[in-house]
Amino acid sequence: MQINDPTQTNPRPNPNPRPLRRQFHRLQAPLLHRNLRLRTFLFNTIIRGFSRSKTPNRSITLYTEMLKSGISPDHLTFPFLLKSCARLSSIQLGSLVHCHVAKLGLVPDRFVMNSLIHMYASCGEIVDARKVFDEILLRNSVSWNAMIDGYAKSGDLASARDMFDRMPERDVVSWSAMIDGYVKDGDYREALALFESMQDCPLSPKPNAITMVSVLCACAHLGALDKGRKMHQYLKDNGLMLSLPLITSLVDMYAKSGSIEEAIRVFRSFPAEKTDVLIWNAMIDGLATHGMSKEALLLFREMEAMAINPDEITYLGLLSACAHGGLVDDAWIFFRSLEYKGLTPHIEHYACMVDVLGRSGRVLEALEFVRKMPMEPNGSILGALLSACRTFGWVKSGEIIGRKLIELEPEHDGRYVGLSNVYAIARQWEEAKMMREVMERRGVKKAPGFSEVEVDGALHRFIAHDKSHVKFLEIYSALGVIRDQIKAETDVSSQEICFV
Repeated sequence: MQINDPTQTNPRPNPNPRPLRRQFHRLQAPLLHRNLRLRTFLFNTIIRGFSRSKTPNRSITLYTEMLKSGISPDHLTFPFLLKSCARLSSIQLGSLVHCHVAKLGLVPDRFVMNSLIHMYASCGEIVDARKVFDEILLRNSVSWNAMIDGYAKSGDLASARDMFDRMPERDVVSWSAMIDGYVKDGDYREALALFESMQDCPLSPKPNAITMVSVLCACAHLGALDKGRKMHQYLKDNGLMLSLPLITSLVDMYAKSGSIEEAIRVFRSFPAEKTDVLIWNAMIDGLATHGMSKEALLLFREMEAMAINPDEITYLGLLSACAHGGLVDDAWIFFRSLEYKGLTPHIEHYACMVDVLGRSGRVLEALEFVRKMPMEPNGSILGALLSACRTFGWVKSGEIIGRKLIELEPEHDGRYVGLSNVYAIARQWEEAKMMREVMERRGVKKAPGFSEVEVDGALHRFIAHDKSHVKFLEIYSALGVIRDQIKAETDVSSQEICFV
């Protein structure tokens, strides 16, 4: 009798392991009872199926049944169990499985040890992951990559980079994990610098789709349009298939980098029937950011016609579009649609709704909306209220909100500046000055503003009052010309200018 492992013959196994489990129970024949190795194989097959399914906890249940049946697990059982523990983020279950591994003497098995590293790192226990890593005598790239990924996800980029630099041989997974770590940490410049090193090193592997998604994300956050275009061309030149995640990243990059026309063109180039909610979200948010509110709402109707179910992120984009376009009635419809669609409004949705009302001058309605919220307002919501109070002259309410913001975020320089601006708008100069003095007494310093401009593919950062740039004399000369032109065309009392 021959039993084939379907996950070996099929490169994309069925994520639903229930049919396999039904077959397993039908095969509880005397032959299987006599052949323990065959039974272990069958248990492993079903456990693996559950570890990849939407119910990874069932692989743990099946493992318990396996032990109760007197069937001994082997070195292939535990990687699947540990994968389930990682997906469940259950350090308790993972630690129990680790104990079973030690009890059965499987600690020297590199495949099992790599799975332990991944499990501990996924559960945020990076110290335990490092202990397991140090116990491995013959490490392979999987061992190193698991640690790099674990350190990166825990936010310890210094340790991740140390691992990366000490790694004997780096594969595309190593480079991708390190680049993505910098992106997730917000160090987009370092992510692009590492990608350039990857390209410059003759022994480095070629970037794959996962690498390029992270690189495009870095370009998007930096607004590096020229570099983003070069990455797009790189994809074409190197024959990388423009998969849905890559297309979504390209749409997001072009939208965030200021070229909404190219974002639309890339979006429309992909077959609509193969799209998912992520790419529609990227396009809707891009249109909203560019002030194309009506176009964003029309695109949402198109999305609904394609029978693609919106998620919470979709509604954030729609509410943002309504804020930019002053579409208060539409915003209320979308906000109320969240619960109708079975979605939960998060604090970000409430913040967007406050922003919509505040920008439209409906300050009283915004205040009442916040009062009825089911959760305490955070800094984002109170900040939107303060901005509305400043814009429309609600000084008393602005003062109350501003002081509450300072209590909530006493180290945030923008909160003091925001309240100062409310006083300045009302010409209450003494109070505005007092807020500056309070800020100084508490040792809160205003972070210098900066802007970034891409020139010939290179990003240049300009910081307020900075003289470190090699061409700072030319820069200040140009700023002087601009300032003189503004003075010639405007007649604004310096006292009426808000603190920024």
